[in-house]
Amino acid sequence: MTDGQMPVHELAGELNAVLEGTVPGALLSPLGRRLYFPRGIIAQGAEAKQYAPDANGTLGIAVKNKTPLILSALKDQIPGLGAPDIVSYAPTAGIPALREFWAAEIRRKNPSLAGASLSLPVVTAGLTAGISAVCDLFLGQGDVLLAADPSWDNYALIAEARRCARLGPVDLFGEGGINLAALRAALEGEAQRTGLVRIILNFPNNPAGYSPTKTEAAEICAMIHRIAQGGAKVLVICDDAYFGLRFEDDIEAQSLFAYLADIHENVFAAKIDGATKEDFAWGLRCAFVTFGGRGLTEAHYGALVKKAMGVIRSTVSCSSTVSQSLLHRMYTTGGAAMEAEREEFRALIGGRYRRVRAIVDGRKNHPVLRPMPFNSGYFMSFRCRGVGAEALRQRLLHTYRVGAVAIDGRTLRVAFSGMDDGAIDGAYAAIYRAAEELAAQGTG
Repeated sequence: MTDGQMPVHELAGELNAVLEGTVPGALLSPLGRRLYFPRGIIAQGAEAKQYAPDANGTLGIAVKNKTPLILSALKDQIPGLGAPDIVSYAPTAGIPALREFWAAEIRRKNPSLAGASLSLPVVTAGLTAGISAVCDLFLGQGDVLLAADPSWDNYALIAEARRCARLGPVDLFGEGGINLAALRAALEGEAQRTGLVRIILNFPNNPAGYSPTKTEAAEICAMIHRIAQGGAKVLVICDDAYFGLRFEDDIEAQSLFAYLADIHENVFAAKIDGATKEDFAWGLRCAFVTFGGRGLTEAHYGALVKKAMGVIRSTVSCSSTVSQSLLHRMYTTGGAAMEAEREEFRALIGGRYRRVRAIVDGRKNHPVLRPMPFNSGYFMSFRCRGVGAEALRQRLLHTYRVGAVAIDGRTLRVAFSGMDDGAIDGAYAAIYRAAEELAAQGTG
């Protein structure tokens, strides 16, 4: 029996029926069609919490005076939160107040969404879990997910190793910015081949460190609109991990999701974002998945959220309660002081960007290292000519004690965000020197 022939549970069938005739319904993978949220312990526990608060025998927790037990040695580490906010299980889709807050924040940061209908964000255990959940729902064996080449290595692990799909590499970055011709060819080619287009757009990009200008963003959206108008059904996954970290004035300030969520009836968009990079909370592992599509109703979004909850329930069960509680408390009590500190941190990274920009702009015609376009985020990357990226990485690490990442055979990524200001000049001097030495030796 193949993946597509596996039986579908009654509850999954009900959700599939709700989504019948919609673009997300047409794009569901075999696994996505099978996923559902069971009317089991979690659902029955939620009912009991409402109707039987004095004798709730549904959930596997221990209480005293109707409050979860918590060791003092743990509680003392987090004095600002009560036991329920630390050790209770969070709802599968996340703490409702945090979901509502993030929904409002998405609209505040992306005013073009004012008239668009969206799902309530679903909390996932980090951006990776959010991307993986969306791929579980909409990426099946043999499907193609268009992605920038190079791209974050976890895309291949999720799409190819886990979902048995294939990344369709797009040469997305040219000398000065987005390679619009390559993107257009990839979108049109996939539309003609299958009529079902799946693409992941990551801006600011990892590893390039580039975000589209206002003009480029408009053209990307226009391309997607054209193929949708031509009859193709399109899934756009917006990986917005580094949202807000832009360092040039001409960069598009809103997520492309703001324009794509309501651009055409044939376009379905999923936005994955969160506190991880945006609010400097990497290890808290708290992110959000939000769906948007023209013509989708509350019933459609409800079915999609339940399928996403099926992914979560069948993997991690729920995301960390304490992480969600801490973030919600931070967002609702941090006030102007938090906003000021956030801007201070972004300015710190921006200053590092400008120092790196000055260094690489001063060596534009270097014979070995050519910077990919970069203007935002945490990173920049070099294209290596005549030397291998891994050989360069090894020489930097062992000879110069400088860390970098070989993304592939010809791309070296440098996270300037992770270097203190005083280390940047020496690190980049070492990068250029090591590349020149390898080229001279002919050993790269």
